[in-house]
Amino acid sequence: MFKPKLIYILTIVFILFNNHVFSQSLGDPIVNIDFGAGTATYAGALVAGTTSYTYVAQAFPNDGSYTVMKSTASSGNVWWSTLDHTGSVTGTYGYMMVVNASLSTTDYFYKTTVSNLCPNTAYEFGAWIVNLLRSSDNSPPNITFTIEKTDGTIIQTYNTGQISLTSSGPTWVKKSFNFSTPVGVTDIVLRMRNNSAGGAPANDLALDDITFSPYGPTIAAGLGSASSLTQTYCQGSSGIVNLNASVSTAGGYTTPAFQWQRNVNGAGWTDIVGATSPTATVDLTGAPSGTYLYRLAVGESANFGNTKCRIVSSVLAVTINPLPAPSPSGNTPLCVGETLRLVAQGASTSTYSWTGPNFSSSLQNPVIPNVIDANAGTYTVSVKTVDGCTSSGSITIAIGTRPASSVSESVAICEGSNTTLTASGGVKYVWTPATGLSDANIASPIATPLVTTTYTVNVYDESSACPATGTVTVTVNKVPVANAGADKSLVVGNSVTLSASSNESNVVYNWSPIDFLSDPTVLNPVCTATKSITYTLTITSLNGCGVSSDDMNVKVYNKLFIPSGITPNGDGINDTWNIPGLDSYSKVQVRVFNRYGTILYESSSNKVSWDGTFKGRLLPESVYYYTILLDNQKPLSGWVMLKL
Repeated sequence: MFKPKLIYILTIVFILFNNHVFSQSLGDPIVNIDFGAGTATYAGALVAGTTSYTYVAQAFPNDGSYTVMKSTASSGNVWWSTLDHTGSVTGTYGYMMVVNASLSTTDYFYKTTVSNLCPNTAYEFGAWIVNLLRSSDNSPPNITFTIEKTDGTIIQTYNTGQISLTSSGPTWVKKSFNFSTPVGVTDIVLRMRNNSAGGAPANDLALDDITFSPYGPTIAAGLGSASSLTQTYCQGSSGIVNLNASVSTAGGYTTPAFQWQRNVNGAGWTDIVGATSPTATVDLTGAPSGTYLYRLAVGESANFGNTKCRIVSSVLAVTINPLPAPSPSGNTPLCVGETLRLVAQGASTSTYSWTGPNFSSSLQNPVIPNVIDANAGTYTVSVKTVDGCTSSGSITIAIGTRPASSVSESVAICEGSNTTLTASGGVKYVWTPATGLSDANIASPIATPLVTTTYTVNVYDESSACPATGTVTVTVNKVPVANAGADKSLVVGNSVTLSASSNESNVVYNWSPIDFLSDPTVLNPVCTATKSITYTLTITSLNGCGVSSDDMNVKVYNKLFIPSGITPNGDGINDTWNIPGLDSYSKVQVRVFNRYGTILYESSSNKVSWDGTFKGRLLPESVYYYTILLDNQKPLSGWVMLKL
């Protein structure tokens, strides 16, 4: 069964500045009670005596119980989901005290004793509260804060009244009030209780960031005559800072004391020696860049030494922005004709102004291509940051001249020969590549490259800083090598293309004799010889690199006539099977078969004469088959009719 609940969440943390009930000034918080932080969901029970409630490690405590956890996200859909107040601001989520209020309004859910206060001194008590309830049908939270003496005598009571909910989500609001410690009282007790019993649900809230701070008259502080809260300087500029403050007389001190304090780059507040009046002057000339914070502490002279008795002004901020450090650089020294690259260090958001010999640029890193002697000199860059701080730097650029040199013209040589390369105008020479050179470090080396090569020479004068450069190409022409190709053969009436080749193209071709050739001046003419012949190919280099010759043979065969019949009847006509033209072939093999593959006749002579017999006996009329092999050429085959 759902029980009525009054829920509180309590975290006490340090707060430096707050808006408060009255337009007067506060000191540093003197109470910094914090439930800590950690990775566990629940932090554990509080020290005995801190509360009259019972600790439970659960997301939704029962009546008269509390827990210490990090978030209400797992507490059900009756509440808004929230983190502690400071956690939602800083991103570091500490533990909170979650309290389900007792049904009795006399029970206290939190109590603490604050010691070593200043007697007869005004303080501000403050706390942040949020209504956790999602529905307006539930009773809103209402809390009473009581400041008591240690004997239970009430010094002051503050009631928050109803804390309304918001439809858009949990909204933290600050509740604060002022009280004064009685004469002779240095310790007080803070007690918190609900004003009414819990409902179903009712009075559910989160309580966070409870502070006690000294409270006093308004301090109006400023920088300079304009009483600005901030000033900005550039490092190295005149940094005389006037600190001004005035303290209102309402609620003031009988005998006030003053002390200006400084906090440099978050290192903590320290007193400025001698700055003990409402006005002071500090000199930040030459101070390093950073943030310098100032404030005035005010208190009663009698107890001014106790920081719990002081109030402080608003913080005054002086920012010293660093000067840019352009540190200009460049690729110096360089030589005439090269590219000068200037570089300035700094942010891309800064503005840049370069000046130099006949040069200006607003680029951060300008480039000057193809430099000449006139580009040598001092280059200065001025840099202005987005904060308005300006600085400059310079660099001297040295540009070296190149010696007046000359290099021999490119040349062509024949394969296996050499040539002399020549350079002048310097005292030192370096040729590259060194391949094929007699000496790569002299003015006139002998070059014997195997292939066409372009040589580069660097010519140096006495400074050896900026060489002149030249190139010489040595073209290597090949010595011709003739290859007339393989021997060829053909049958009278046919043709064959000669398969000659050459290692060089810039040549003249000549075949001899020219008989039977389609063109004796081309590398691969067509031959239609009617008789066997030997040809000579002569190749002449047009580059003057010599002549080469080679021979090849063309074998010419007679055209064969193979009879298709034989009539061995003794009439003297076709009595034998002869093959005219066979005598032009040197290698011959003729075979005659029957249809069963039996060899009936075989001859290796180029004079064939078959009389139609096999083993001395005349064969019967029939069709017989032959194969003819000629000088390793493609075999011939066919049939012959034997008729009686």
